[in-house]
Amino acid sequence: MRNHKIKGFRHVGITVQNLNKSLNFFTKDLGFKIHKKMYEKGHYINNMLNLKDVKVTTVKLKAPDGALIELLKFHNFPHKKKWANKIFYTGPTHFALSVKNLEASYKKLKKKYKFNAKPQFSPDGYAKVTFFKGPENLHIELVEVL
Repeated sequence: MRNHKIKGFRHVGITVQNLNKSLNFFTKDLGFKIHKKMYEKGHYINNMLNLKDVKVTTVKLKAPDGALIELLKFHNFPHKKKWANKIFYTGPTHFALSVKNLEASYKKLKKKYKFNAKPQFSPDGYAKVTFFKGPENLHIELVEVL
């Protein structure tokens, strides 16, 4: 078992209720590119997720540096109440994206999305940072390393 260590980070999966809205956000507002889109059903996906009769559209989105986000839209499971997603909850709470010019990104995105605060310098002066909420109630951190 000497080769059991992680080779790299693959992707983050995000279940969404409105796939088109989320795709517009990630591609038009943030600049991700659609890498792969699939409609999945059958034995493989049922077995993998330990569910029955799964019908899901998955879209892998690629950032300029190659990082992947996978959006999942389940078609045949009842809509559940939105996840409360408080930043202090246990488990995944947010993801961070690197940007070239945080002020420019902030000015563009604040027209559509609610930010917690204006961009500010980290206490160590290493970066400028801000948080906002995107579609599906996702907390997203934008970071410009100085």
